[in-house]
Amino acid sequence: MNPNMLLDGVHVALALVFQLLWLVILAQVIMSWLVNFNVLNLRQPLVYKLWDLLNRLLEPIYAPIRKILPSFQGVDFTPMVVIIAMIFLQRLLGL
Repeated sequence: MNPNMLLDGVHVALALVFQLLWLVILAQVIMSWLVNFNVLNLRQPLVYKLWDLLNRLLEPIYAPIRKILPSFQGVDFTPMVVIIAMIFLQRLLGL
């Protein structure tokens, strides 16, 4: 097997992971806006399950950043920091 093919596969897999993470973060950010502006109600079972799923997926990524980043009067900049870090990693890895 050609080592370059294996490396290309790893690059494709990492690019896919970064794209999926980007979409999950975007969905969570949009949903948080909709919940805060009372467009979505967390008392609805489907909305709550989706909200809980997104938070469970992202909290392991957000938690270390929230420990370092100070709170800004109810505005959470953690998703923005994660997205900037993802862009930096993608460029560093050449994806």
